[in-house]
Amino acid sequence: MSQPSPTSPQTATLMIQGTTSDAGKSTLAAGFCRVLKRLGFSVAPFKPQNMALNSAVTADGGEIGRAQAFQAMACGLEPMTDMNPILLKPCSDQGAQVIIHGKATATMQATEYHDYKKVARKAVFESYERLKSNFNYIVVEGAGSPAEINLRSNDIANMGFAEEADCPVIIVADIDRGGVFAHLVGTLDLLSETEQARVCGFVINRFRGDISLLESGLDWLEERTGKPVLGVLPYLHGLYIDAEDGVNDVEKSGNAEHEEKLKVVVPVLPRISNHTDFDPLRLHPQIDFLYIKKGEAIPPADLIILPGSKNVRSDLKFLEEQGWPEAIKKHLRYGGKLIGICGGYQMLGHYIHDPLGIEGTAGSSSGLGLLSLSSTLEPDKQLKQVTGTLTLPNQAEANVKGYEIHAGITEGEALKKPMLLLNDTKDGAVSNDNQIAGTYLHGLFDHTEAMEQLLHWAGLNETVSIDYSVLREASINRLADSIETHLDIDKILSFN
Repeated sequence: MSQPSPTSPQTATLMIQGTTSDAGKSTLAAGFCRVLKRLGFSVAPFKPQNMALNSAVTADGGEIGRAQAFQAMACGLEPMTDMNPILLKPCSDQGAQVIIHGKATATMQATEYHDYKKVARKAVFESYERLKSNFNYIVVEGAGSPAEINLRSNDIANMGFAEEADCPVIIVADIDRGGVFAHLVGTLDLLSETEQARVCGFVINRFRGDISLLESGLDWLEERTGKPVLGVLPYLHGLYIDAEDGVNDVEKSGNAEHEEKLKVVVPVLPRISNHTDFDPLRLHPQIDFLYIKKGEAIPPADLIILPGSKNVRSDLKFLEEQGWPEAIKKHLRYGGKLIGICGGYQMLGHYIHDPLGIEGTAGSSSGLGLLSLSSTLEPDKQLKQVTGTLTLPNQAEANVKGYEIHAGITEGEALKKPMLLLNDTKDGAVSNDNQIAGTYLHGLFDHTEAMEQLLHWAGLNETVSIDYSVLREASINRLADSIETHLDIDKILSFN
C-alpha cells in the first residue's frame, strides 16, 4: 500500500485509542500532529466525543476540550469546534452538560445521553466530513478505552467511530502504570473480530530504563497478538502537555533555587474546571505551589486562588464542609491575597442564584460575602476569547489574553473597581483594601507581563520571567522529536 503524501487529494485518517484513560492518547496525538506538520501535511486533530472539565474557547465562540485545542497548536492551527464536536462536562456523578458543535444543548443523565447518541453521531460525522474536505490528514483521538463492554452499544468515541469511518487504529498503553502486556492483550481480546482486524499496532508509552530488558516482552506480545509494536516512547521528564481533565503533575523548569518564594494554594473542588489556569504558576521557579484536597487544612500562604467550577453552589457547599472559609478569612486577617477565577469569583460574593436549575437543583446559596456582588446563572453561556489590560491598584498595567466560559451574570457595588478591562468592557472586581480580586478570565497567568504584575501584587518583589508559550511550544517539539526517534513513522504512514 502506498503511503499518503502531503499532495495527495485523498484524506488519510489515523485513530489513536488507549487501553485506559490517561494512557497517552492525547499526548501521542499531539506529537504525531506535529510530526505530520513537519512532513508537510495539512493536518487536523479530531476527538468525536470528549468528557472533560478542562475546555477551551474557539475564535467563533464555541467550546471544545482543552486537549484538542493543544493538538491544534501542534498542527499550527487555531482551535475549531469541528475538532471536538461532542463535549460532555460532568456536573454531578450521573449527569453532564452536553455540548454539540461548541454550544451547550442540554444537561442529561447518563442513561438519557446513551439514547441520545444517535443524534450525537450525526454531529460527529458532520464535523469529520468538514475536516476531511479541508485537510489531508486527520489524527483522531479515542476516549477512555475501546473495551468498555457496557458502552459498546451506539459507541461514537472509539471503535464505533473507527468502524464507520473505516480508519486504522493504533492502541497505546502506559507502561508506567504497570501491567502493560495485560492491558494490551486484554483490550485486543475484548474487541470484535472486525475491530481486532482494524488494529494496526501498539505503542508503549512512558518507558523508563534499559529497552533491552523489554525486548523479550515485545517479541512475546507480537507473537501472541499478531500485531506489531510500532515503538516504545521513553518517559519524558519536564514535559508540559495541557491536561485533558484530571489534575496533572507538572515539573518545574530551569533552576528552582531562588531565595524569594511565593506560597500559592489552590483548593481542589469536586467539579474544578480549567485547572490548567494554574500550570504557569506550578512551573514558575519562584512559586511554592500546593493543591489542597479533601480533608486537608489550608496552610499559611501568600496567595489563595479559588478555581473555576462546573457546579458552583455544590462546590461552595463542599468548601464549607471542609472548613476552608474560616481558613480563608484567617489568611486575609494576616494580610494574605485572594483571587477567585470564574466560579471562584462568583463564590466571593454575597449570593449565587440558580433560579432555572442550570447546574443542579434550582435555588440560591450564600457566598463567602467577601466582595459586594452577587451572581445569577442564566441559560446562555458566555463563550469568548478576549484581550485587555490588567488594572490592579498600585501595579503597572499589563496586557492579558484569555477566554471566558461561564453561565453567570455578576452585578454589584464591587464591580466599580474592576480587575481588568477586556475588549473595552470592565471585568471582575478588586476589594477596597486591595487584598481580594476576582475575574471571569481564564488564562490569567499565561502571559509573562500579566504574570509578573500578579506576582508583585501577591507579594513577590523580584520576579524571574518565564515565557509560558515558549515552554509549551518547546514541549510539543520535544514530544515530536521523541516520536520521530522511537516510532516507526514509515510503517504508521503505510496504514492509509
